[in-house]
Amino acid sequence: MLTRFSLRPARLVALAFAALVLMAATASAQTGKLSGRVTDTNGQPLIGASVLVVGTTYGAATDIDGVYNVLRIPPGPISVRVSSIGYQTQVVEGVQIASNQTRELDVTLQDETVTGEEVVVTAEQPIVDVTQTSTVQTIGRDDIDALPVQELNDVVNLQAGVVDGHFRGGRLGEVQYQVNGVSVNNPYDNSSTLTLDRSVLQEVQVISGTFDAEYGQALSGVVNAVLRSGDANRYEASFEVFSGDYVSPGNDSTQVRTFIGGIDSVATVAYAPYVSDVDPTNRLNFQASLSGPVPLVPSTTFLLNGQRFVNNGLLAGERRFVPTDSSDFERNVFNGSGDGAVVPLEYSRRWSYLGKLTNTSISNVQLAYQAIGAFRDALPGNAASYGYRFNPDGLSKQHEVSLVHGFDVLHTLSNNVFYELSLRQNYFDYSDYAFESLGTLPETGTRVPLPDDSPYLAGGRPIGSQNYENGAIIQGYDLGRFVQRTNAYVAKSAVTAQVTNVHLLKAGFEIQRSDVEFGTPGSVQPLVINGVQRLGVLRDTLGAQVIDFQPVQGAAFVQDRIEWGDLRVRAGLRFEYFDANATVPSDLRNPANAIPDAPESRPVDTSVKFAVAPRLGVSFPFLDRASLFFSYGHFYQLPGLGTFFNNADYSVLQDLQQGNEGEQGILGNPDLDPEFTAQYEFGFKSQVTRDLGLDVSLFYKDIRDLLGVEFIQTYTAAQYARWTNVDFGNVRGFTIAVDQRALGPLSTTLDYSFQIASGNTSDPRETFNRVQNGDDGLPRVAPFDWDQRHTLNATAIVSEPGNYNVTGILRMGTGRPYTPSIGTGFGANLEPNSGRKDLSVVVDLRAEKVLDVGGAGATAFVRVFNLFDSYYQNGFVFADTGSPYYTLNPQQQLNPDPTRFADPRRIEIGLSLRGSRPVRR
Repeated sequence: MLTRFSLRPARLVALAFAALVLMAATASAQTGKLSGRVTDTNGQPLIGASVLVVGTTYGAATDIDGVYNVLRIPPGPISVRVSSIGYQTQVVEGVQIASNQTRELDVTLQDETVTGEEVVVTAEQPIVDVTQTSTVQTIGRDDIDALPVQELNDVVNLQAGVVDGHFRGGRLGEVQYQVNGVSVNNPYDNSSTLTLDRSVLQEVQVISGTFDAEYGQALSGVVNAVLRSGDANRYEASFEVFSGDYVSPGNDSTQVRTFIGGIDSVATVAYAPYVSDVDPTNRLNFQASLSGPVPLVPSTTFLLNGQRFVNNGLLAGERRFVPTDSSDFERNVFNGSGDGAVVPLEYSRRWSYLGKLTNTSISNVQLAYQAIGAFRDALPGNAASYGYRFNPDGLSKQHEVSLVHGFDVLHTLSNNVFYELSLRQNYFDYSDYAFESLGTLPETGTRVPLPDDSPYLAGGRPIGSQNYENGAIIQGYDLGRFVQRTNAYVAKSAVTAQVTNVHLLKAGFEIQRSDVEFGTPGSVQPLVINGVQRLGVLRDTLGAQVIDFQPVQGAAFVQDRIEWGDLRVRAGLRFEYFDANATVPSDLRNPANAIPDAPESRPVDTSVKFAVAPRLGVSFPFLDRASLFFSYGHFYQLPGLGTFFNNADYSVLQDLQQGNEGEQGILGNPDLDPEFTAQYEFGFKSQVTRDLGLDVSLFYKDIRDLLGVEFIQTYTAAQYARWTNVDFGNVRGFTIAVDQRALGPLSTTLDYSFQIASGNTSDPRETFNRVQNGDDGLPRVAPFDWDQRHTLNATAIVSEPGNYNVTGILRMGTGRPYTPSIGTGFGANLEPNSGRKDLSVVVDLRAEKVLDVGGAGATAFVRVFNLFDSYYQNGFVFADTGSPYYTLNPQQQLNPDPTRFADPRRIEIGLSLRGSRPVRR
């Protein structure tokens, strides 16, 4: 349910924010729950038995029914000591705890026969958790270490229902990324602010089904990364280094059968230029971490992690030209002064760091501070970059700074009640240009020529020729300029209470105040100045300036986890709030107030948006080790704020008239509503045997109010386009996951996903583009661009603990849609997205061997991505052939663009060291 109000309760929001800041500067901890029953050998409950997590103060005593509940346990493996007077003490090792989940552990104690005797047993992790009420994958640290992955997104994309960031058929940007339970999304585009290396991850939870009321600002899923912490009882150090490159001999080019001009022939085209030149330094990683107690500071632990990562990518070019060269394009005389060096056209060079301090010196209070950040320089390596393959110095460069930091407090009021408070700053600074400086510009003027000291002037605008290497750019600089900065403060508070043995309640709220800046810091383009066309700077006007907005959003939630016998119910309600803190025209038919005798239009405040989102999940056992589950929820998410505010100055329409519609682009709309999805999920979980688990899930998503385009007619019958909540879609499908526990050295997993994702547009701009091209703009349902119907992931692990481990992953996906055509011009296109690209099959491998290096834990490893060097298209194809290589149009040549294909085989070889030393007390 969505409600709109014109009254802005800004003072109330400010007071709530200030109150939370005064209470504590904190960040939410992620913990799990241990629950069960302690009995004797006759099945009678033991009252007052002690249950303690070894090495911690977390514990509880059993009640009259022998039931216990231990809250706020950090995720990971733990040992549990259970004792009672007159009975043998039992220690259960290897009990796995997951964030926001309950681990059941029933214990039977033997009568004491020998004083002081302690029984040690190893817990058996359930092969499938039959108490889950939706689809949740929890990947622990050991599992992450075994996989051929490097970053958080690599882990996420291996999960059932996830295809290259699309969760169960949703658009990109519909996932909430969290670190220790607090959002790290950039509200500009709803992407993650951070890139997290696997070395800092303790646990990753991927929720692709319905999710609790605690989570908001997401339509398709939640990714919660729980970071490692220091151990008060030991110092731990680790170091990892690896290097690698693409190894694909002979695949610099490939033979392609073509039918250009109706002639059947075979041509040689580029597949991955320069891939045969193997350079082990093409991909380098150095990572080190140190953790343990802080010397001379009691009850305080630390964790430090640093990483240097260099990836020069696959795409490379040859420096035949430099941007300042001058060629005679009329006579096809091309003068290049480059040195001929092969240089990367894509790279990512990043410094990353993590620092964390945790203090428990105050009784029942845990305080912590953590900072995670990175500095990155990059080239994107896309089709535009490939255009500069012979003039690589003309490319614009990306620079990025990210920082997420905050303080933590976890206060335990009793064994059954604790609260968390948090304050985070999420900072992101991004720029993309060839040169930061435009030179010494005059103080006034919106259209000025480039000054003599401008670095852009030496090379000028980018120029290429179809008579030289298919139009490659061989002169000039990329004139694109863009910056984006987000400074967001996130405050969050939650209280958790085990009010009875059946009900675990959690309630809280969060507020986010964002300062979002983005735009063009001076647009460099050909301008007519004083009657002469020359390269100049357009500034201080719409489309050539950096704009700044300060929206506020918040939420409150309540969640009840009902655990009654084997029945599990998760019921919650979330209340969402958003204030764009901006204005829009009062009369959209006279938006610039430029139509004579028409009703006056004036700026009015955007309305405050409220939404109420119910969530419900039920798991009911119907067999000893099997359960049915059902879940349902309403989910709301605001479109990226960059879309809200971009081009939102309606004065650009002051010259709007029939004949120039569309020249103003799509107008922004700060009064947009949240997008909405209702998701239904029904499934079956079963521990088929002790070593075999089965999880089947059917789902349906009704998607409404997606970002799209509407056309508004003015009083003079001219029309313009602006963003609104008009697009729609739906997704239906199922997933099947099979998990086989290790039998001897072999363990396997298999998951298969089938889905049909369709709607009226794949891209919010699609309707606008169709109208501009003279096509029918009315909505019609078609498969989304990312509609991959069949997806299969299979994992096999052969392992001998302490000796070796080999992990193989097979990923298969059917082709995604494209719109075929039977020619060119109006009416040539067939039904939208009625064609399909080819099937893809990729196998990745990780093998490691444990080494004995002076008593330290050392592991040598090799990772091979795309083991069999299969190549397939993953991007553009020509509409008349379905091929990424060629078109039937005889006026076009072969276009050998390697960015249209998946990466070839990549091999990485490395060494990791890990050691620890107990603390002497």
